Amino acid sequence: MTDTLTPAEGAAVEASDGPQDSSQDSPRKLKRSIGVVGGTLLTLSCVTPASTLFVVVPDLFGSLGTATALTIAIGSLLCIAVAFCYSELGTLIPSAGGEYAMVSTLAGRLVGWLVFVLSLLVVMVVPPVIAMGTADYLAPIVDLDPSMTGAAVMLLATLAGLLDLRANAWITGVFLVLEVIAAAVVAVLGFAHAERGPGSLVSMEVAGADGRTDTVTGLLVVSGLAIALFVTQGFSTAVYLSEEMENPRRNVARTVLATLAISAVIILVPVAAITLGASDLGELTGGDIGTMVTAWSNSAVGTFVSLCVALAIINAGIVMVIQNSRVLFASARDKAWPGPVNNVLARLGRFGSPWVATLAVGIPGAVLCFVNLDTLYGITGVSVTGMYLLVAVAALLSRRGAHKHTPAWRMPLWPAMPILLIAVLVYILSQQEPEYLLWTGGITAVATLYWALYLRPRRDTRWLVSIPTDEQAPL
Repeated sequence: MTDTLTPAEGAAVEASDGPQDSSQDSPRKLKRSIGVVGGTLLTLSCVTPASTLFVVVPDLFGSLGTATALTIAIGSLLCIAVAFCYSELGTLIPSAGGEYAMVSTLAGRLVGWLVFVLSLLVVMVVPPVIAMGTADYLAPIVDLDPSMTGAAVMLLATLAGLLDLRANAWITGVFLVLEVIAAAVVAVLGFAHAERGPGSLVSMEVAGADGRTDTVTGLLVVSGLAIALFVTQGFSTAVYLSEEMENPRRNVARTVLATLAISAVIILVPVAAITLGASDLGELTGGDIGTMVTAWSNSAVGTFVSLCVALAIINAGIVMVIQNSRVLFASARDKAWPGPVNNVLARLGRFGSPWVATLAVGIPGAVLCFVNLDTLYGITGVSVTGMYLLVAVAALLSRRGAHKHTPAWRMPLWPAMPILLIAVLVYILSQQEPEYLLWTGGITAVATLYWALYLRPRRDTRWLVSIPTDEQAPL
């Protein structure tokens, strides 16, 4: 039996916690206002296919050359296992707490707390790092300071995050259309200027430092999966939105799987086109996609594509602030902090959004744009991997006891899928820099002390992981 409370028990404890932890103007439930279409638009915006194509993929071209498309395809297939875990757990436990609510319910409150701490690292670091990249793609029209531009993007994303979720779905949807158009332009131009045949997509060649052609080994492809596995990982955002989805038992799984399929196509097709259209192996290995687009067309088209990528980054900032504020809101509702902090972070605003939690994510994010985040970004990579690993472990526990009979979407090939995912993620962790592993381990140790000294002694009034019960519709 895991150290977790049922919703009824959580409500009873909350009532007994006294005036310091209750507030009549702090409603505890988010408003259900979006369906599969709105959820998919928001989730796809967090994947940011265009940003991935122009920021992450060039690094893969540099190390994998013509094997890049194959590696991403393998990574996308592995992501199916991740999507299955998130779909089952997200429909079994539809909470804005996302990973930590799922893991706490199935694997225990301590493990769930550690997952929350890992997600909190991602919450605070990833959005500003991405936002600072905006200046690079605005360079064709204006020269801007990356830190100032990143801070402005974070503040804009914070303001948008204060709006109603349905309004944000349409805002991000418009931006998403533009970045899909940019990806489509790259695909059309690449295929139209093909320099090699389709067989090159499964070849294993990369330009060496001396200009000669080197062979990409199978070991390099496996190592590249550490990046490729996360190319489409933003589909997990659907789980954070589950509490605001209509019919979450049905729509969470549909949103997760639809987002993975769409994002894989949006990224893989242009990657294949670039592989075929690069003038030579050296240009492909260089990974300067903007220069290739300009060579295939003209500077105006190159500028248009760069602007679309900049909008994609802004779009991602909005969705990440929305996602991350929900996690912080849920932690306050579940009483992870001292009473006054819980009351403030759990407040909902005029539009039904957790406005204090949104500000608590967005404003520090703007400040972090002026900090060197290289080390923190490495720590975030370890945190994401560890978080996924614990989610996969929770998926192995999702069909025991009462959970076995709870209405939910159930993954095929269980338990093979989570077992495969655990094996892959353990390998990825083994390939990380020791420095990042030590930093993340230290932060996790401090979080464990907080649990042992503050949360566990107050287990009846703190860290009461709750599951909304207002709509548990069958599939």
